[in-house]
Amino acid sequence: MGKIQLMRTQNLMRRVTTLYSELEVLRWAMESMLQHSTCQRFETDCKDLIAMIMDRQAWPNFSTELEVTQILQMCFTDFKISYF
Repeated sequence: MGKIQLMRTQNLMRRVTTLYSELEVLRWAMESMLQHSTCQRFETDCKDLIAMIMDRQAWPNFSTELEVTQILQMCFTDFKISYF
């Protein structure tokens, strides 16, 4: 409630595309929040990332990575991701 926690990413493995990197950063943020915070809401400036989360079947090349984020989402009682 009113608390914002910003997290930076460093030393993440370089991915083939920026979209893979965006997904990896989201996964990392979700894992971190599960360990250190009660955060339920995530924001991104990547519209494609939100589209991937909302419609996983439309992104078959990312199926393995999206499966991991889906499992992580189940750990949150009220997961939300929005565009800023």
